[in-house]
Amino acid sequence: MSKTALLIIDMQNDFCLPGAPFEVFGAMKVSTKIKEVLDACRKHKLPIVHVFRFYRADGSDVELTRYGGFVKAGTSLVRGTKSAEILDDLKPIDGEYLVVKQRWSAFFQTELDLLLRRLGVDHVVVTGVQTPNCIRGTVWDANSLDYEVTVLTDGTGAKTDEVHQANLFDMKNIGIQIMSSEDFINSLPNPKRENHVAKIRKDIESQKIVPEPSRY
Repeated sequence: MSKTALLIIDMQNDFCLPGAPFEVFGAMKVSTKIKEVLDACRKHKLPIVHVFRFYRADGSDVELTRYGGFVKAGTSLVRGTKSAEILDDLKPIDGEYLVVKQRWSAFFQTELDLLLRRLGVDHVVVTGVQTPNCIRGTVWDANSLDYEVTVLTDGTGAKTDEVHQANLFDMKNIGIQIMSSEDFINSLPNPKRENHVAKIRKDIESQKIVPEPSRY
């Protein structure tokens, strides 16, 4: 049976709070929409996965391209620091899942794929920041792993709206479902989805392909 999970990505203080070292402009506005979606998913008992970054204090696991910013910021996103905490309004509650990542995609060298499959999830709804980096990386990997993917237009964000819209355009063009938070909430408890996998299976079944008998 199909199951949907909500992914909330990188909604941490140092990505979201005004003036933070890695602030994504507009992240706090995005957080209000994510809160609405989170409340709705809790009400309908959908699996909720909080995905976030923790770095070692010595910076040994920071991306090469982010290392300079990490050093300049000091202890940004280090486990146990205020900078690494999830925003107060979005903090996980008992029964929700936590996944730590050190790279852009929530699937890269994490247990996320295993967790989702054990939960029976085949459809992920992606929220968080920021659209061209961790959102896009996660969406591409989810698509490659044959998950149905929905990205919420106002539940994700980037440093500029132009960048945000351009990346949504690219994702839509590979078959990702793009919708607003309101439309998603209104579709619960059976969220709208473009179930490509089911369609492919149905098409194959309808063709009734019979293997050729072996000649050997």
